[in-house]
Amino acid sequence: MAYKIRLDIFEGPLDLLLYLIRKDDIDIKDIPIASITEQYLRFIEIMKILDLDVIGDFLVMAATLMHIKSRMLLPPENNEEQKTDEDDPKEELIRRLAEYQRFKEIAGDLEQKEKERKDLFPRPADDEQKRQWKEEAKEVYYETNLFDLISALSEALKKIPEDLVHEIVKEEYTVEQKIQYIVEALLETERMQLSDIFGRCRSKVEIVVTFLAILELIRLKQIKAVQKRAFENIEIIRNTESQS
Repeated sequence: MAYKIRLDIFEGPLDLLLYLIRKDDIDIKDIPIASITEQYLRFIEIMKILDLDVIGDFLVMAATLMHIKSRMLLPPENNEEQKTDEDDPKEELIRRLAEYQRFKEIAGDLEQKEKERKDLFPRPADDEQKRQWKEEAKEVYYETNLFDLISALSEALKKIPEDLVHEIVKEEYTVEQKIQYIVEALLETERMQLSDIFGRCRSKVEIVVTFLAILELIRLKQIKAVQKRAFENIEIIRNTESQS
């Protein structure tokens, strides 16, 4: 992949772990290491395909998970001997996750209070603005977590059969072409389902290039990826805030 994405907005390794824990509704104190490690490594494989510049940090966490998993596979007597020699890495990881989760919750509360504070002295609105606000208030959407985007990409790639390679003419796709396609499509429609965008792609290469175009447009604040609720269908909309 010649195109390399550099994201200022990409979450880190602990964010991915918390995402997987929330997605499966797992108690943070009772993490099934084998299952979480398997899911984590699947995300790593997708990140390698995308050539994301943050991959190094995620590989370090992957190594930590593999180490914990290997310790848990040891016979009980060997495991007990190791516990006396060094701290339990699983307990250390749970402690780090719990602290990070509390930090995220506090940051979220402060952000919410900031938004509420801004609403105390709103600018006078004309009739058109009031009508627009009333329309927007009908449905509430939340910006999509980037791990949800990668999860959607993974599902889309699974739907393309491996044997679907007998194309007579090889087609070339570029990120720039896909950016233009998405921007033009959003001029004609208010929002697009991410699954529909991927559904129009005819190969895994086209899906990946389309995904990179979406990430680039998000980075440039031209579009937003939104959901009504976490882990639900993702929609792509224009970022009107950046254009105001």
